[in-house]
Amino acid sequence: GADAVHPGYGFLSENPDFASAVSGSGLVWVGPTPESMRAMALKVEAKRIAADAGVPLVPGAELAADLGEDELLSRGEQVGYPVLVKGSAGGGGKGMRVVRSAADLAEAVAGARREAQASFGDPTVFLERYLERSRHVEVQVFGDEHGHVVHLFERECSIQRRHQKIVEESPSPGATAATLEAMYSAAVSLASAIGYV
Repeated sequence: GADAVHPGYGFLSENPDFASAVSGSGLVWVGPTPESMRAMALKVEAKRIAADAGVPLVPGAELAADLGEDELLSRGEQVGYPVLVKGSAGGGGKGMRVVRSAADLAEAVAGARREAQASFGDPTVFLERYLERSRHVEVQVFGDEHGHVVHLFERECSIQRRHQKIVEESPSPGATAATLEAMYSAAVSLASAIGYV
């Protein structure tokens, strides 16, 4: 007798095919649209969308599959060391490597590609500047079917082990009001850009 499905968190809540199946069966899907999920699923594409929405990003570089070693080293220099090699698909710290010098970049990229392929079926990786002692703060967003998007403040996710969150805390105990306002604005801009519901 149900007329709606809320999929919980993780797993099926991030599966656009499941969301499509629920909607296609005549039920109400309580969550982001399949299109929104697909837009943000691959980090390389998500970064392009974020940049177009005016979201500030750390320096980074996309890496084509057939990129030669000289060009790879040039990209590493452009981003600036230390760099983080990241898999475009998936998450949970899989396909990630911190590289502190050019001498280690090619091997790290090859290893990250293998791990990303094995874990997510997609070997695509990219580079981002690695920020030492950075904080991981996320902004919660909410959008309705009428085009309204609001933020629901932030959560601090800096306590991690192997790039996996262990504790989430709200509000963030160390972020300044000015930083938070800029983050809220960027999050709402990005969610609006993908038609987030």
